[in-house]
Amino acid sequence: MEPFIDTELLKELRIDGAHRESLDAGGIPRWVLALGVAGLLLALSAALIWWYLASNRPVSVQIAVVRANGQDATGDAVLQATGYVTARRAATVSAQITGTLTEVLIDEGFRVKKGQVLARLDDSALRAGLAAAEAQARASQAAVAQLRAQLAQAEADARRQAELGATGMATRQAQEQTATAVRAYAAQLDAANRQSEVAQAQVSIARVNFDYATVRSPFDGVVTARSAQVGEIISPLSAGGGFTRTGVGTIVDMDSLEVAVDVNEAYIAQVKSDMPCEAVLDAYPNWKIPAHVVAVIPSADRGKATVKVRVALDQKDVRVLPDMGVRVSFLSARPKVQAVPVPGVLLPPAALAQRHGGEVVFVVRDGKATQNAVKFGSDVGKFKLVTEGLKAGETVILSPSAELKDGSTVVSKE
Repeated sequence: MEPFIDTELLKELRIDGAHRESLDAGGIPRWVLALGVAGLLLALSAALIWWYLASNRPVSVQIAVVRANGQDATGDAVLQATGYVTARRAATVSAQITGTLTEVLIDEGFRVKKGQVLARLDDSALRAGLAAAEAQARASQAAVAQLRAQLAQAEADARRQAELGATGMATRQAQEQTATAVRAYAAQLDAANRQSEVAQAQVSIARVNFDYATVRSPFDGVVTARSAQVGEIISPLSAGGGFTRTGVGTIVDMDSLEVAVDVNEAYIAQVKSDMPCEAVLDAYPNWKIPAHVVAVIPSADRGKATVKVRVALDQKDVRVLPDMGVRVSFLSARPKVQAVPVPGVLLPPAALAQRHGGEVVFVVRDGKATQNAVKFGSDVGKFKLVTEGLKAGETVILSPSAELKDGSTVVSKE
């Protein structure tokens, strides 16, 4: 008897092809392999991002601005200080009386001369007062003339009475009356003269007040601010409320410009009167103005621990404006200017770097370091004379580190 074989049961025991392949692969599910590949890609991306950020991290550097040879041969700077351009002569011009502006003849930037008319006030009342004073003066003069004629007549009558009295034809009383009349008219004439002087003084006062209605420039200068308009009330005293102006405009004498700097009190002993200096305006960093110390103000600022120093500019220029920021270098000796300077740029030796067996200079352009090959001439003092590869006014990097490369992003140290 043959044994019974269940064919359906044998089919269930058979291994299908898909399950056989997964077992042949070592028994690792596909989702585990996919997760591993994703982790590997993520790690690779993180490494790439880190490398990009590390390679583009800004390098902190020290910088300096180079200048042309012979542009300003300077002595050694003892110390530096910052300050502002100030004017020794500046005035907010106003009228000496209160009145309404009828005309303003200035605007910002106008150059004016001493005595030039800047504005006019309503002078109708002052004009009428002046006319009245002049009329009173003329009346006083007429009264003086009348009394002078009466005195002359009285003196003539007195002389005739004296002649008649000498012949016995006039009484003594008549002679005394004519003499008394002469003295009376003389006293009245003297009083009238005094009244005439008072009237003339009143005319002078009225004329001065009338002249106050015209605002004039006190000195030569430039108008830096216009403070009032036609129709506004102007007064030398503030009336409050914002309806009364105290000035027509501000005038600055540009020839009186100088520099006021604050020097740390720890170094003020190094600053002396008439000490040579160089002033550099923030607006023109490549222009060095010769200057000298005028005076050290004998007072310190306890809050800032500084002492104010006045510095006079030896060169006048229209580019120098009030309230401009300025940096002043106090020099140990006066600058010596070369008669015929050699063309080139003066470079601090600290700006040189060794790259690929040669000397290069890193120039800052648009926040990045640009490597420049340079050619040198003869040294000028403590500076290297660069004849090719640099231009005056460019910013170079001092003491470049080994990590600094061409194209590196740089940031200046404070």
